Amino acid sequence: MNKTDIIAKMKDFPYEKEDYWIITGAALVLYGIREQTHDIDLGCNKKMADQLEEQGYLYKVMDNGCRWFKLSKELEVFENWLFDRVIQLEGLPVMSIKGIMEMKESLGREKDLRDLQLIMDYLKEKESVN
Repeated sequence: MNKTDIIAKMKDFPYEKEDYWIITGAALVLYGIREQTHDIDLGCNKKMADQLEEQGYLYKVMDNGCRWFKLSKELEVFENWLFDRVIQLEGLPVMSIKGIMEMKESLGREKDLRDLQLIMDYLKEKESVN
């Protein structure tokens, strides 16, 4: 899924933009750090998580007590998963680059370490242009 695909899918997302934010790979695509991702992961507040539960979406309670929903094969929602802050990008709520870096560092998986290197390269390139 590229930037155009993500924007199109999120345009039709039926929840309030103040209740969710785009995280991980999809956020990196929107920033222009990665070209593609295979799914869209979102963070959400308790209000939206309660709505999803009321609407019958199955969920799993994570170790931290928050809920994880799989809305479709390409859309997952994590309750209260926010590092740093949310900004607006392409008219969508997206976790800040600083927050994504903190999240990726805390996860520490091989793919997260690769993404951290991509972010560092992006920030260096952006700095050299300015």
